[in-house]
Order: sequence, then structure tokens, then C-alpha cells
Amino acid sequence: MKLNDVTDPNSLSSKLRGKRDVRLRELITEISAQKGSISILDVGGTVEYWQRLGLDFVRAQKATIVVTNLVPSELTGIVGNEDVFSMAVVNGCDMSIYSDGEFDLVHSNSVIEHVGDWANMRAFAAESRRVGRNYYVQTPNFWCPIDPHYYKAPMMHWLPHPWRARVFNSFAITYSGKKAQGVDEAYRIIDSTRLIDGRQFRYLFPDAQVSTEWFFGLPKSHIGVRTSA
Repeated sequence: MKLNDVTDPNSLSSKLRGKRDVRLRELITEISAQKGSISILDVGGTVEYWQRLGLDFVRAQKATIVVTNLVPSELTGIVGNEDVFSMAVVNGCDMSIYSDGEFDLVHSNSVIEHVGDWANMRAFAAESRRVGRNYYVQTPNFWCPIDPHYYKAPMMHWLPHPWRARVFNSFAITYSGKKAQGVDEAYRIIDSTRLIDGRQFRYLFPDAQVSTEWFFGLPKSHIGVRTSA
């Protein structure tokens, strides 16, 4: 059974996501009950994610959701759901188009590990904390031996970059099912994801209640929640 098989409702990943969704629904329900509605900024998100969470639930909470992404092709699925969603091409590290506390809830799911170096991670975290009165942030844990993004082999993300690049060029172990074609592609794969540990996560989100999602005794993900109540 694959950890990363998000399309299979019986997969381990789907079951873990289901548990995670319970907390998110509770948070949305709490905010909506207080205000009578809720505005959400989903940074680096997709409409598909919210469809899995449940559009009937979202509508019942009178939610309006702005889905942002750097990649315009990810901004799909709005047709028929315009009452809930709007979309924008926005860099999560610079959301100056939004004012302080503009949204009731800022949400990001497995995004901060893709924004680049530490300076970008700090900017992403600061902007998420700034524009949301509440926030919910999730990211995989560096110390889980399975990187959920790319690697079919465990502990690959713990290897030095030159070793990892050589493995990617030699074996088809990324989830694309293909070998990296040369040094450049191998390093682009490596640089596209930088997992963080608990100490880093707590530094980036110092005002969050931080919890750990566990997978067979291993720390799979960090979840940070800040509530204004």
C-alpha cells in the first residue's frame, strides 16, 4: 500500500488525510459559527483539495475561498463553483496585494517545503501569519524516512545532494517513474523540495499550536494552527 496514493480512499495517505481533515473542519466550523461566514486564503492550493474536504460542508459554513498558486495550470475546477472559489496567481512569499488580517483563515497544505531556501520559507511563514487572523499550516517532517513527494526509496532525502543526484540519474525511483536525465534535472528535483524539522517549524510559526502527525511511530508531518479566539 503506497503512502502517497492520494487517489485510493483506502490508502494510508488518504486515511491520514482524513484524520487531518477533521481538525480543519472543526476550525472552519468554529470560525464560521462566530462570524456567520468565513473567508479563506488557500496558499498554493487547488480546488480539488476542497472537493475532497467536501463542497457541501464548505457551502454550509458560508465559506469563500481564494485559491492561489504560482502555476496557473493548477488553478482549475472553478466552473460551477464560482459561489465559493476565486483564483489568483500569487507568490506566497510576497502577498502584499492582501492587507493585514484580510482573511479569517489562511491555509496551506504541503507548500512551504516547495518555496525554496530558508529566506523564502521565513517570508512565506511571515506572510501567512500576517494576512490571516487564523491559520492552518501542514508540511511533511524531515525526520520521517519517507519523503512523500518524490522518493520510492526511504531515507533518500537524508543523503548528501551529490549522492542523491547520482541515484536519481541511475534509478527510476522518483514518483514520475523515470530516471533524471542528467545532472541538471537531478538537481532541479532535489531543489524543488526542502523538508523541515520540528525546531525549524516552530521557529517559523512561533504563535501556533504545533502537533505532529504520526505514521507507525514515525513523525510524518507538522501541523501548526493559530486561532484568534
